[in-house]
Amino acid sequence: MSASSPSNGVHNKEIRSLPLAYHVEDSDASATRLILALLPEWGQAEGKIEFTRFKDGITNTLMKAVKRRPGISEEQLDKEAVLLRAYGNGTEVLIDRERETTSHSILAQHGLAPPLLARFQNGLLYRFIRGQPCASSDLTKEPVWRGVAQKIAQWHARLPIVADGRTAAIKDSVVVPLAQPASASPSHLDKINAISPRKPVPNVWTVMQKWIFALPQKTHAETERRDNLQRELERSVAELGSTKGLGGNGMQLVFAHCDLLSGNVIVAPRIPEHEEPIVESVSFIDYEYATPSPAAFDLANHFSEWGGFECDYNVLPTRATRKAFIQEYIASYTSHTPLSPEIDYVSRIFAEVDKFRGIPGLYWGIWALIQATISQIDFDYASYAEVRLAEYWDWRAEQDGSREKKGQEQPLRERRWAEE
Repeated sequence: MSASSPSNGVHNKEIRSLPLAYHVEDSDASATRLILALLPEWGQAEGKIEFTRFKDGITNTLMKAVKRRPGISEEQLDKEAVLLRAYGNGTEVLIDRERETTSHSILAQHGLAPPLLARFQNGLLYRFIRGQPCASSDLTKEPVWRGVAQKIAQWHARLPIVADGRTAAIKDSVVVPLAQPASASPSHLDKINAISPRKPVPNVWTVMQKWIFALPQKTHAETERRDNLQRELERSVAELGSTKGLGGNGMQLVFAHCDLLSGNVIVAPRIPEHEEPIVESVSFIDYEYATPSPAAFDLANHFSEWGGFECDYNVLPTRATRKAFIQEYIASYTSHTPLSPEIDYVSRIFAEVDKFRGIPGLYWGIWALIQATISQIDFDYASYAEVRLAEYWDWRAEQDGSREKKGQEQPLRERRWAEE
């Protein structure tokens, strides 16, 4: 699995566009055509092109390509390896692929992502760096979560916010478009942008608005649900849209990953391997959902991923662990961008994360409702949507006191979140 490395020393002067596509039904052959279009010298050299397919994602196809030349070491193979990531069917309704390419390019320029080598009709090709993807249980280990806290802070402190998802904002990074994307109607864009006025667009709120507009409305029940989710989004923006955050850019937003599940956290190899570090060196991969966001959302979303796709709430971080994580995060942030010494940022961000704890359920619940209608992947998105939306409703019931009024037992997720 890949991880980013600031030591690569590679800067993308131009991101190539390959007029080819990956086809899952013709996997190795179509992947080989893509690799040879990028690296024709692999077709001339002795040795086989080999592919390893990773199974961690529930949206995309991810494959590692190596050229197994005679006498080459595994470490050298990995240095020359390429990752191929093909998009899931229909995911353009969820993900702005132009913006994803721009985000990857910006991250690579800041040494926070592997060099982006090329894009093709339904995916990207980029460099592979050695490392071990986390399991959800790894996120609960202190050396790992301290490394994650430091890396999130690095993202939030160093990366620019780019309002225009169609153009790279880094001088030496030129994105070559595959084709001019179809534009949404002005009235539709106005409605999306209106959800969070005076904020850079896109952002996490406008993304959720776009998703709600994409929800099916074939039945009365579907229309009712869509309208209800629209009301909840507007309610959430009204309550949380002006969150102070770190305030470093005057907009209360940071460049956030927004999808820090375990498989997107890569732990670097240890040197020497037998030593147990106090803090693991980690990197993040997969930038499909990266967008300006309140820092508290990115943190609350990561904490929600400690339970994995199974949503095991027993392992979510307690108050003490969240505070220690945020202390690590603030210490790392201030090493990149100074903060006012007069403000207790640990207490502020801790409180804001607490307020945001239900929003990841709304975010991924809406996402899963769309996936249930478009995805061909063997995953029960419909049931997952209900689980994640229940997290949001449980949080709402806790916020407004309706659970106590009804005499209902506190849900496990809320109990765990409140534990010291």
